[in-house]
Amino acid sequence: MFTGLITDVGEVIGRTAGQFTLRTGYFLKPEETGLSICCDGVCLTATAIKPISTGAEFSVDVSNETLAKTTLDNWQPSRRVNLERSLRAGDELGGHIVSGHVDGVAKILSITPDGDSKRFLLEAPEHLSRYIAPKGSVALDGTSLTVNEVAESRFGVNLIPHSLTVTTWGAKTPGDLVNLEVDVFARYVARLMEFRP
Repeated sequence: MFTGLITDVGEVIGRTAGQFTLRTGYFLKPEETGLSICCDGVCLTATAIKPISTGAEFSVDVSNETLAKTTLDNWQPSRRVNLERSLRAGDELGGHIVSGHVDGVAKILSITPDGDSKRFLLEAPEHLSRYIAPKGSVALDGTSLTVNEVAESRFGVNLIPHSLTVTTWGAKTPGDLVNLEVDVFARYVARLMEFRP
């Protein structure tokens, strides 16, 4: 499990069939192979770890299902990626519960300055829009965000200067695709409502 609070921005440094290699500022050790890292919102397992002076390089295996349901099929070397290590017992839950199981891909429609912050208007897949509510939570590229407004399949979020600086969001442009994970509680409430008498 994760919180949606990005703690590093890594970089894709290699891609082969079904595998990516990323560089991170996390000082990982080879004996930590098997740990889970949330990469742009996708929970992936580090299958190999190579320590380097500035952190580590780690490899992850990716299934065809993951490539089809997320933005990972578009990843190429030099791409910057939001990273978060999994929660440990006693860690502060500062964002919201994020599983790292991406539900679909949303598209950035527009970006508007709002003081020092930026407002993003996005469009979600129609089948996921029912799970997005004003003042609810979503994870976009692994970042825990509060929904400002919703109109059918479109919704808005606001990113403050700190978030724009310590994540990949400061470099986003209209037309970019982002991984979307809806709030797990919204998903379960909607499922329960299907069984109301």
